[in-house]
Amino acid sequence: MTWSAVLLVTAVVWAVSVIRSVRLRAFVYSLPLPMTLALVTTGHRVEGAQVLGVLGLNLFFVTVALTHRRLRWPVLVADLAGIGVYVAMSVALVAVPVPFEPALGAVVALWLAAMLVLRRRARAAGPAAGEPETAGPAAGEPESTGRESLPAPVKLVVIFAGAVLTGLLGELLRAMVVTFPYAGVLVAVEARRHLVTFSRHFARNSLALVGFLTGYHYLQDVSPAVALVAGWAAFALVSIALHLPRRRRGGPDGDPGAHPRARRGGPDGDAGPHPTHHGGSARGDGQLRITRR
Repeated sequence: MTWSAVLLVTAVVWAVSVIRSVRLRAFVYSLPLPMTLALVTTGHRVEGAQVLGVLGLNLFFVTVALTHRRLRWPVLVADLAGIGVYVAMSVALVAVPVPFEPALGAVVALWLAAMLVLRRRARAAGPAAGEPETAGPAAGEPESTGRESLPAPVKLVVIFAGAVLTGLLGELLRAMVVTFPYAGVLVAVEARRHLVTFSRHFARNSLALVGFLTGYHYLQDVSPAVALVAGWAAFALVSIALHLPRRRRGGPDGDPGAHPRARRGGPDGDAGPHPTHHGGSARGDGQLRITRR
């Protein structure tokens, strides 16, 4: 890993560490900055193995969350377990050629299945009003982070040292270095108090990374610069589609059973009794009775 890559990873992790919103943290981490730098500096092509590498990124966070939250392993040990899972998957992928289109179809299908499972779990847990169904925080996990205990200069040194070590490990993975979780190894430590929620947000955003790799793949024979532009454009389009506000059913307060009288009210939307005309009178139950002369 070059010094520019180390500095970039350090900047990404630093940005994640100072952002309090878990959702925004996951989005910043999902930006394909390390992928871009890896593609520029190594010259590796994007094939089916790299698309499956996005699954490896998700498996990394799932492994860390499972071992740290459920098994109560120390976060650094859980981090090593996540790295081991990604490395094992990468060794298997680089051993055989993986066609791009079948890999793309499999990843998209798995992503849809994962989103369906997360949506059902969120509905069962009763998501908060106004929150996406896949974005609810896990039990016992905050939606935003508190103040960090380490001073900023000390944290910066630790992040920088970790980025160097992560880069040395990534060099062993050959073409899978493109999707290696350079920043993820350190982000998992920073996000240790809300790993489950962070993993859910990242799983949703990972489809945009698939879009980035897809755009790069189909134009990489034209030129690396054009392929990168196409990849970032695909990433932006998918990200916008993922984060579009959802139209809610019912009235403005989310009430799906708005009374039909509210739609037949006056010009100000008042559903109450109105003055009578032509000698009409209002009955005590609020209904209007018209009496013709």
